[in-house]
Amino acid sequence: MNPEKVFCPNLGCVAKGQVNKGNIGVHSHKQKRYICRECGETFSATKGTIFYKLRKKPEQVILVLTLLVHGCPIKAIVAAFGFDQRTVEDWWQKAGQHGEKVHEYKVGRSKLNLVQIQADELKAKIQGGVMWIAMAMMVPTRLWLGGEISPKRDKALIRGLANRVRAIALCRPLLVSVDGLSSYVSAFYAAFRTKMPRNGRLGRAKLRPWPELNLVQVVKQRGQGQFSIDRRIVLGCAEQVTDLIKRSQGDGGINTAFIERLNATFRQRLAPLTRRTRALAQQPQTLQAGIYFLGCVYNFCTYHHSLRIPVLLPQGRRRYLQRTPAIVAQLTDHLWSVEELLRFKVPPDPWTPPKRRGRPSKHTLRLIQRWSL
Repeated sequence: MNPEKVFCPNLGCVAKGQVNKGNIGVHSHKQKRYICRECGETFSATKGTIFYKLRKKPEQVILVLTLLVHGCPIKAIVAAFGFDQRTVEDWWQKAGQHGEKVHEYKVGRSKLNLVQIQADELKAKIQGGVMWIAMAMMVPTRLWLGGEISPKRDKALIRGLANRVRAIALCRPLLVSVDGLSSYVSAFYAAFRTKMPRNGRLGRAKLRPWPELNLVQVVKQRGQGQFSIDRRIVLGCAEQVTDLIKRSQGDGGINTAFIERLNATFRQRLAPLTRRTRALAQQPQTLQAGIYFLGCVYNFCTYHHSLRIPVLLPQGRRRYLQRTPAIVAQLTDHLWSVEELLRFKVPPDPWTPPKRRGRPSKHTLRLIQRWSL
């Protein structure tokens, strides 16, 4: 037990989320509990992980979740290990919720020069209907940027995905490659706008579109035994589109090949997404938990073949430096294991002093000096 690497999870504590500040001590080695000297609360070492208040051994939970995230159906897990199906589904749901928190903390709060993103939709069957999953990825790093789920393939679904990507993107030249769905054009055009200064004028600030936003579409059509592909530049100029393609993917033209390969990976490694499967998700929450846990495993726990770097050795030998999408995006410096992902604790937002009229008290000033960032 190392209290220097632990933070206080109490949301009412002024030291919440602060690491190595001297306020955390060991309360009980036997029960593996810590104590925060600032608020006096004790908490378990597993607080903030999916192992909190679980009765099974962590090794069993990690093994089951690793099999599930590599395409093994829940019924096969139940038959092989003898666990109750509701127990396995509860583990899967907790892993998905934890993965979504990790994704929002590590990816959703980052600011990246995306260069080129590709977006597409997946159709998944659930009990009693279908669900649409809209996902986006960063092409240079192959980083999965997140997904949105909706029972309808409408503009609200695409708008949610566009806003998610907008929160990550830096205001740099950007290429958006999508399919022929018309909602992409209006959704991304509306999301990638910035407020202009009002200069003392009343009313709502005007929104200015990003000047270097480029949007291209790959429209596939089938009819009368023929298949055609139409590549369109909807926003931007051809010279900048060509430059962004060369910077992000090297050779090639306008395409959505990278997101389609990622869709194939998700269909292969998530049982409810497999075509013509009987392992359907019973609820939309189960499907959302699955894609976010799989997305975190893909970003942090899986080497990507196209991201490896050749290292030349003497006598003409060659080795490769393997990298994950999160390593290339500089979100981490090493390959995570599934256990490290499940044990990662997302810190709460740091304490901020309350907004009050007048001068702050001496006690508030001491708290600001010690705990405010």
